[in-house]
This record gives sequence, structure tokens and C-alpha cells, in this order.
Amino acid sequence: MTAGPARVLEALRGAGGQSCSGESLSRGRGVSRAQIWKDVEVLRARGYRIQASPGGGYRLDGTPDRLYAEEIQAGLATRWLGREIHFFESTDSTNRVALELARNGAPHGTTVVAESQTAGRGRLGRSFFSPPHQNLYTSIVLRPDVATTEVSTWVLAAAVSVADAVAETVGDSPAVEIKWPNDVLLGGLKTSGILMELGAEATRVSHLVLGIGVNLNTRRGEFPPEFRATATSVASHIGRPVDRVAFARRLYRCLEQTLDAFTAGGFDAVRPRFEARFRMRGRRIRVIEGPGSSGFAGVALGIDAQGALRVRRDDGEEVHVIAGDVTLAKESP
Repeated sequence: MTAGPARVLEALRGAGGQSCSGESLSRGRGVSRAQIWKDVEVLRARGYRIQASPGGGYRLDGTPDRLYAEEIQAGLATRWLGREIHFFESTDSTNRVALELARNGAPHGTTVVAESQTAGRGRLGRSFFSPPHQNLYTSIVLRPDVATTEVSTWVLAAAVSVADAVAETVGDSPAVEIKWPNDVLLGGLKTSGILMELGAEATRVSHLVLGIGVNLNTRRGEFPPEFRATATSVASHIGRPVDRVAFARRLYRCLEQTLDAFTAGGFDAVRPRFEARFRMRGRRIRVIEGPGSSGFAGVALGIDAQGALRVRRDDGEEVHVIAGDVTLAKESP
């Protein structure tokens, strides 16, 4: 949105439901009343409900269900995350856009939001179901001063942040779990996925991009058949629609707080919160470590200081899994 309509929206929002005269709006901006009318029409075209009174005043009666930057930022309680937001009605992948922004020098905390993705990506080359105007698809540019060998735990910290935001929304923290390394489960079903990608210079990270998709308002019957048995949305769990703008603000606040703690204290500052939601400990699992792998079964023991999954294989050996796909297995070998 250009500066003119944005300033009119700010003034109407600040009026708290009262009318603002066209004269006061034009005087405050130093433009004609005709220009104010044009700015109001721009806002109406974006879905804002603005009533005009016979005396020439304007009143904001409602905001659209869109993840516009100005809507998210109006109540955003962060210092550095989301202070620059790039909004797209549709894009192929928010991660692809964020990576391009990062390569072009976008600062720490730059955020991309899309209403839909035509080629949303998940871990291990999987696609992420991204229908329009229902969920949250976002990517954040980060510029931590870390070596490439230290980045694996950042995605675990992100998973903690998403889990906290979901738990606040549903009001039922025990129902929210993390499936190592970064899927957030609600009632045992997947409601969020996270994809981390990076750029590096020699052995140091130049930028990270955290891509986060959260199923908010998609009904379970609307998921593709292959996902219906394993996926859910926050709205399906609580039985009512989720305010997507409020959730985005909540997620960005949780993510900033968690990453600030992580930066100050390392993974040790976040690890107990991850382990509290990792409820596979003591359960039998099957691990597929990559394409073509036959995998192995064992008992999950927890995670180590580097975020790797500790597993006692059926042959008794303890291994630390750095990357792979984990599912519950039969309880006996």
C-alpha cells in the first residue's frame, strides 16, 4: 500500500470507530479532499469497510480478512521481527521470495507473507498444501552470527515458537506436541511445518530463511485425500474460525522472544521447552534417514545438545540422528 492510503487508514483506525471529517484528513496530510476520496477508494478496493457521512466524514467499520502488512503491524508486539513485511496475494513459495530478498541484502527480521502458494515446499522435498485465504504462509529472513555447523538447532527453536503460538490460540497446551525435528502436532495431527534454508560464505552463515506454514482455518475434509488422516487445522480442533491476523502477530511475538533467548543462551535456553513438547520419548519409532534408506526402528530417548534425535536401536546401539523422517512404530521389535 502506498503512503497516502496508509496514512488515511492510520487516521481512521486511530479514531476508534468515530468519524473523521474529510477536511481534517486533508489538512493533516496537506492534500486536497479529492485526494482523500481517492485514498479511501483504494482502501475500499482492498476490502476495508469505510462509511461516508453526508457531511463528508469517514468511519472505519471493518477490516478485511487479509494478512496485509498494515493489519499485522497495527498490533505487532515485536522489536525487529516483521517490521518490514512483503505481502503477496499469491506466490510460488514464500521461502523462494525470502531467499531472494536475503541475497539482495534484506535486513534481519524481514518477513514475507502470502495468501496462497502455488508451489509451497516442506521438508524432504515434499509439497505444502497452501489454499488461499485460510491459513498462514510466511518466511522470515534471519542473519545470525553463527557457523554453518551450528544452524541445525534454529529450526527446533522455531518449532517451539510455533507450538507456543498454537497453544495460546487453542488454550490447551497439553494438546500441542512437536514431532522431531519441526512438525507441530495438535491432538496428534500435523498442523504446522517448518522449512529452514540458508546461504553461507565459507563456514559462516550469511542468512537463514525460516519458512512456516500453519493450518488455521482449512477444514479437515478440504485437505487432499493423502493428508486427511494425518493433518488438521487449529479451527478444526477448537470448533471456530481463527483470526489469522491475530495469530500472525502472536507467532511473530513468540518467535522473536524465543530467538532472542536462543541467541543469548544458546540451544540450552530453548531445549527444555522443546523436550517438554516432544512426547515420543520412550516410544518405539521408525527412522528413515534419506531417500533410498531402508530405515531402522528403535526407542526414542530424547534429543542431544545439538538437537539430534537420540535413538536406541533394536540392536541396542544408541545413535544420534541429524536428519530424517520419524514415525511411530509397533511397540515390540
